[in-house]
Amino acid sequence: MKKIITLSFLLILVTMNSQQKQLPFFEIGSYSSDYSPTNIVSRMIEGLGYRFYWATESLLEKDLNYKPSDDSRSTFEVIKHIYDLSSAMVLTMEGKEVTYDQDKLSYEALREKTLNNLLAVYQSLKDIKDFSSLTIILNRNGEKMTFPFWNMINGPISDAIWHSGQVVANRRASGNPINPKVNVFIGKTMP
Repeated sequence: MKKIITLSFLLILVTMNSQQKQLPFFEIGSYSSDYSPTNIVSRMIEGLGYRFYWATESLLEKDLNYKPSDDSRSTFEVIKHIYDLSSAMVLTMEGKEVTYDQDKLSYEALREKTLNNLLAVYQSLKDIKDFSSLTIILNRNGEKMTFPFWNMINGPISDAIWHSGQVVANRRASGNPINPKVNVFIGKTMP
């Protein structure tokens, strides 16, 4: 009996630990009946998060190094770019100047940080009542440029969706396609 209790306790700890490590956007939540601007942008972020989650799930070294041509980015470099785009989104939501992280991060760290950045954007959208109050502030070699939130939609958000598809295409070409049960239309992975 003591062994059963000990095993049950260990199983509960392992389950709790794996749940704590679950990254965001494993699936998309239920949708709102209200088509407010905030809800629409929030849903775009959820769609991006879900696509990125599954595009980058269990990539192998050969997948990360894959380049469709000599003059294109490797899959790892595309993931780094998506991370930079997600960082720009977070900084914009915080009203800060967009700067790019020059740290060398592993695939696992880039994936986790990107998903958590998207979660931070998603959560901060709940507090936005007027998108005209948000501006993107870029600093390119000391020259500051500001743009309205419209540029966030056709810029970093759309670009990150685009590049998530690029990761999917690259991994298919390198012989490791995404889970065929991923359903981006429903936002869930089918059983």
